[in-house]
Amino acid sequence: MDNSGKEKEAMQLMADADKKVKASGSFLGGMFGGNHKVEDACEIYARAANMFKMAKNWSEAINCLNQAIDIYTDMVRFTIAAKHHITIAEIYEAELVDIEKAIAHYEQAADYYKGEESNSSANKCLLKVGHYSAQLEQYQKAIEIYEQVTADTMDNPLLKYNAKEYFFKASLCHFIVDELNAKLAIEKYEEMFPAYSDSRELKLLKKLLDAHEEQNSEAFTEAVKDFDSVSRLDQWLTTMLLRIKKTIQGDAGDLK
Repeated sequence: MDNSGKEKEAMQLMADADKKVKASGSFLGGMFGGNHKVEDACEIYARAANMFKMAKNWSEAINCLNQAIDIYTDMVRFTIAAKHHITIAEIYEAELVDIEKAIAHYEQAADYYKGEESNSSANKCLLKVGHYSAQLEQYQKAIEIYEQVTADTMDNPLLKYNAKEYFFKASLCHFIVDELNAKLAIEKYEEMFPAYSDSRELKLLKKLLDAHEEQNSEAFTEAVKDFDSVSRLDQWLTTMLLRIKKTIQGDAGDLK
């Protein structure tokens, strides 16, 4: 089926869903008797959204998902509303490249998951918010999120090993804002999580702080290269490290 066929089918599904919503009376009327019609409508909106996605008609897909979200939240079904918010966030993230809107939908999903006490699902969404907030230079927000998620993670033996990654990311955000802040944060993190002291991430941070204090670009780059040769740096970490390195006087801002 080509895109126009998919779009046509999506429009038909959307019209069917609209009809079912109207037939159930109001949303509240739907709670007494017409409830199954409203639920059917939500499922049809989701199917329509999928067809719109396949046809790359992102705004109609988002519209259908928002319709379903409105109904699910009225029905106090927050987990499924959260899932739809994530789908919208992913469209903004990958297709429309509107990171601020993606952040807003991940935050909403996290709120709904928290309300349902699905903490690990909430934290997955929050980590996305932290990731993008730091990219948009909203470092304080990113730090708060990484610290909050780490506090949750440290109580869970299965997730405990992730804590050092989140502390590392929070430390880098601190470092970009202020070198002294970074030192204080690192001390605090070591106290909270002694296993962090032996991590390669912490050893790297300490080398970077020394290099930064000495305004020594070469030492900074060397430390990053050593770390990267064992654990590959991803795009996000590379971006953050470049931002820190640029604060060394006379630095061209590359990691060569």
